[in-house]
Amino acid sequence: MAYDSEATDATGQRRYREGFREESDLRSEGGAHSVVGMQYRPRATPSANLDDVFDDPSHGEVGRDRLGVHFAWEGVLLLGVVAIAFLLHSGHRDTITGANLKELLVFGSVLGLLGLGASMTLRAGAVNLALGPVAAAAALYYAEHGSAGVVPTAGIAVAFAAGLGLVVAVLVVGFHVPGWAGSLAAALVAIVWIQKHPAPLTVSGEYDPTGQALYLFGGFAALTIVAGLLGSIRSIRRGVGRFRPVTDPARRRGGLGGVVAALALIGSMAMAAVAGVVMAALNGATEQVVAPTEGFELTGLALGAALIGGVSAYGRRGGVFGTLLGVTLLGLVVWYADAARWHISLYALAAGAIAVGLVVTRLVETFGRPLPLDEESPDDWSDVGVPGTSWSTGSGDTWANLPAQPAPARADQWGDEDRWSSLR
Repeated sequence: MAYDSEATDATGQRRYREGFREESDLRSEGGAHSVVGMQYRPRATPSANLDDVFDDPSHGEVGRDRLGVHFAWEGVLLLGVVAIAFLLHSGHRDTITGANLKELLVFGSVLGLLGLGASMTLRAGAVNLALGPVAAAAALYYAEHGSAGVVPTAGIAVAFAAGLGLVVAVLVVGFHVPGWAGSLAAALVAIVWIQKHPAPLTVSGEYDPTGQALYLFGGFAALTIVAGLLGSIRSIRRGVGRFRPVTDPARRRGGLGGVVAALALIGSMAMAAVAGVVMAALNGATEQVVAPTEGFELTGLALGAALIGGVSAYGRRGGVFGTLLGVTLLGLVVWYADAARWHISLYALAAGAIAVGLVVTRLVETFGRPLPLDEESPDDWSDVGVPGTSWSTGSGDTWANLPAQPAPARADQWGDEDRWSSLR
């Protein structure tokens, strides 16, 4: 066989223009390539895996979050709730019967609204540390102006809280800064207003929330269960948690994450104001004053309840019934400590709850990560060392299945030294 002259390509490498056909580089990506009559075809991604990809393909992990760890932990929380309730019933039955039961339900509603607000902002990746101070400020406002009626007074308190939440949202989302930093500034603003009331206040309103105790707690329970069920839907779950950083935390991750984070911050501030009004009304019903506290113990209890419930401190991941069970468990612990005269500070309980909740976060992040994709067949590329691809002749046969071809009998046509001398 005769050969034409050599040609040099752009890279400076020599190739022959005739005789042997030019073949594509095996390192090129995408599509099908032919190599000496055989077709190289990358393995297609299964459609099930395409449905599970992260909604930002350049970030995150492929696969759906696993909810099994959340349901298992919620089972443990349910056992804890039953245990504390049994201790209260056996040793301090009078604290969970009659009027005391209604007060417990109202207290659980207050803690539940704060816990739900903390859960919302944690899932959105922009935790709100101003929940407690805003609730304490709303309680003082209702104690001072409650005589105008619970609805108008609560409406004004909620409006101020939502406005403060809007400012925090603009700061956090607009400049893409951590939620804890922006909400801490809002907490300090609320504390400045609280410090203008140095003396305890007697509640001027006449609203008694114990008459609607069951409805208040039932409303909180319904809200948190519906939110948990919606969060179990893959598209909603990842859309809600899109503000959660996955690479550089200062990198913006699109408008959807910012909108969700802003709504979570504003909504949690409004819930904190409602919780503060209900808390002040409960103090008025039990003939107690509203003390001007900074409210950070309430923030700690709210975050502790959400974290114990299985909401990840990193964002996005959370269960269905976890916040409800976490709030119930923590509320019963506070009630039992008061009934047993343990004299434990709420700050100590909040610190313990957050510490346990951080351990739960590690469990959730470890065992709630997406499942790996389907393992590739070990037969593919077993001799080449490149996983996930296969060689095909175009007729459906892989390289490994090609029948053995006998070596053709031919005369030695390359023994003539003169044929090679022309190419040198």
